[in-house]
Amino acid sequence: MFKRLGLLVAAWLACAASPVVASDLHVALVKGVAGSVSIVQADASRAAAAGTQLRVSDRIVTAPGATASIVFRDGTMLTLGGGADVHVRDYVFEPKAGRYAFSLYMNQGSAIYESGKIGRLAPEAVKVETPQATVGVRGTRFLIEAG
Repeated sequence: MFKRLGLLVAAWLACAASPVVASDLHVALVKGVAGSVSIVQADASRAAAAGTQLRVSDRIVTAPGATASIVFRDGTMLTLGGGADVHVRDYVFEPKAGRYAFSLYMNQGSAIYESGKIGRLAPEAVKVETPQATVGVRGTRFLIEAG
């Protein structure tokens, strides 16, 4: 009887822990959305809303006239304007291990970037690319436009 109860409790704990582990994989949260904003993962697309979690390899696409505000785990903020298409290429924020990476590719649109802890602790780890240029972050706030 106690053995079965122990197995049931262990199975329940494993199931209960799964969402926590899965949520730890997110690198950012969508804080606000105005208009139509989509998150593209592999071949699937879903509507973004406040609280939507983003992961490495996600693309954020805003319709013309739409906006989205995104906050990364280190406090980096990205505000996307209408017609933006941004791909989260890499993100690592492990201060205890001294590991940092932040890489975005902005295919089109405009955005305002504001540095978080990665930009202050390891500015060389931050890279924002567009079809025309690559930006190495040495400041804390800038506007990106890709055409």
